[in-house]
Amino acid sequence: MERKKKKTHILMQNYLLDYLSIFFICLLQIFRKPGEQKHSKEPSSLQCMHLAVVACGDRLEETLIMLKSAVLFSNRRLCFHIFSEDSLKPEFEKKLQEWPSSYTKKFEYNIYPITFSVGNAQEWKKLFKPCAAQRLFLPVILKDVDSLLYVDTDVLFLRPIDDIWHILKEFNSTQLAAMAPEHEIPKIGWYSRFARHPYYGTTGVNSGVMLMNLTRIRNTQFKNSMIPGGLTWEEMLYPLYQKYKNYITWGDQDLLNIIFYFNPECLYVFPCQWNYRPDHCMYGSNCKGAEEEGVSILHGNRGVYHDDKQPTFKALYEVIRDFPFEDNLFQSLYYPLQSKFLDTVHTLCGRIPQVFLKQIEKTMKKVYENRVIVYLGANHRY
Repeated sequence: MERKKKKTHILMQNYLLDYLSIFFICLLQIFRKPGEQKHSKEPSSLQCMHLAVVACGDRLEETLIMLKSAVLFSNRRLCFHIFSEDSLKPEFEKKLQEWPSSYTKKFEYNIYPITFSVGNAQEWKKLFKPCAAQRLFLPVILKDVDSLLYVDTDVLFLRPIDDIWHILKEFNSTQLAAMAPEHEIPKIGWYSRFARHPYYGTTGVNSGVMLMNLTRIRNTQFKNSMIPGGLTWEEMLYPLYQKYKNYITWGDQDLLNIIFYFNPECLYVFPCQWNYRPDHCMYGSNCKGAEEEGVSILHGNRGVYHDDKQPTFKALYEVIRDFPFEDNLFQSLYYPLQSKFLDTVHTLCGRIPQVFLKQIEKTMKKVYENRVIVYLGANHRY
């Protein structure tokens, strides 16, 4: 007990030091000479970053917490594209309208019904998880959207979406989507051991976080194993499913792996810290990018937010869920998170708290600094 109190005291000291350092940084920023002020390009801040999610069944709360994490930390305006069952639409509208205006002004949203443009709708709905196959049809449905970030409902952003959005500029002339590897070590990866169908690279890719240039997807003829020539994205989906439906386990993710197996030049692979899952720490730490830079996007698959198998993941989910929007980020989010992590040090993932805290601490410092600069700048007189 004494040991835990001592650790808590040290954490509190660190928090106060962080708070003071940010305060002095902000003062320096505000009292720069006019010629030294930093300038940002106003038009870029007004552009919309498109975020899509598919929610069916009991995924309402998870989806709202994911959207909350996006709004808390992002800088530019967000456009949410929420695909859900009709019964969930009024609940989404009610909950989003309850958020304070200081946050609702940062985003706009549309809620769409679950629809499939080709094939048997009931078959698609039953593929892997309820409605998960909807993500395959985003390029067809969102015809007016150029680029899009799709994420599963069990994702949490620990840094601004702006940062992953910048990866779109790193695409070469043939790349039209970006995903992270399914595993870092081929010999213990699922695809390399069990897959009965083609898959991308040596370990396959995970589709829980998928950045897409929809315009390129719509305009590309994709190589495939069905006909000698190319097929458009929409033309390819149902025949591909029919050919491989008896060999796939993970539904739409397997279909995406097959597509990029035949079209590897179309895929940009981003590092594991952009889609960090329990597999990256439950067998020992195997995501070097997260060890060096911290987790950027947390993906709590396997239901780990709702059981006690991975308490580190659950702690992050609960702290963001319980955070009151208008409260101080350090006092009401970061410090409670540190305290919760003290109870997870006996687990493999909990032994590396810096991996989970590094990026979110950096992000919150920036958010807080920006808020103080705006507030002091509005009241400062030269």
